[in-house]
Amino acid sequence: MKLLELYSGKAKTVYKTDDPEKLIMEFRNSLTAFDGKKKSEAPKKGYYNAQIAAKLLTLLEDKGIKTHFNSMISDTEMVVDAVDIIKIEVIVRNIAAGSLVRKYPFKTGQKLDPPILVFDYKSDVHGDPMINDDIALALGLATGQELSEIREIALSINSILVDYLDKRNLLLPDFKLEFGRYKGKIILADEISCDTCRFWDKTTGESLDKDVFRFDKGDLVAAYREVARRIVPEIFK
Repeated sequence: MKLLELYSGKAKTVYKTDDPEKLIMEFRNSLTAFDGKKKSEAPKKGYYNAQIAAKLLTLLEDKGIKTHFNSMISDTEMVVDAVDIIKIEVIVRNIAAGSLVRKYPFKTGQKLDPPILVFDYKSDVHGDPMINDDIALALGLATGQELSEIREIALSINSILVDYLDKRNLLLPDFKLEFGRYKGKIILADEISCDTCRFWDKTTGESLDKDVFRFDKGDLVAAYREVARRIVPEIFK
């Protein structure tokens, strides 16, 4: 049973439930970019993200990756485990794009083999700065063992997603992951969706993610709908 709102972020709202070990995560139609400087609303955006996230989290569970996902209770709401979030955003990069190109001498579209793993300190106050293992340890964000586990799990997730999306004519240049502690284990939390991933059409290179909104590349809802059509075609029947 949904109880009081626990947290409202840029695109999702999290609620307490009558089970202290479970939360309800609601996907909204809100859009933000550039640290909240650009904002908007997009109809059905929350629906598409929720359905994509549910499908990909289920895929990972089926492949042996433990996640916080339990079930969908509506088109835009999922029940998740109440994890202790580790304040590290893990960015997995397979193809150079975005800030990697702006900050380093990479060319957009350059393949990264092996993939690059980047850790950012999850803190709006500090602007989500990039950190290394030494900083993570000094801040007490995670133990050395946990950091090793996070790296291993992130790379496993990447392999699974790249293969799965390739079969759906989608490239995965980069994506963000968050992890949490649950009953003594490190598990995947948050979402995997058009808000947290770069998806490119494998044939045309067209952006099918939040970059459409960031850089005014066209119809964001159409882009999210197209990704949903490839990943969760059953919702269109």
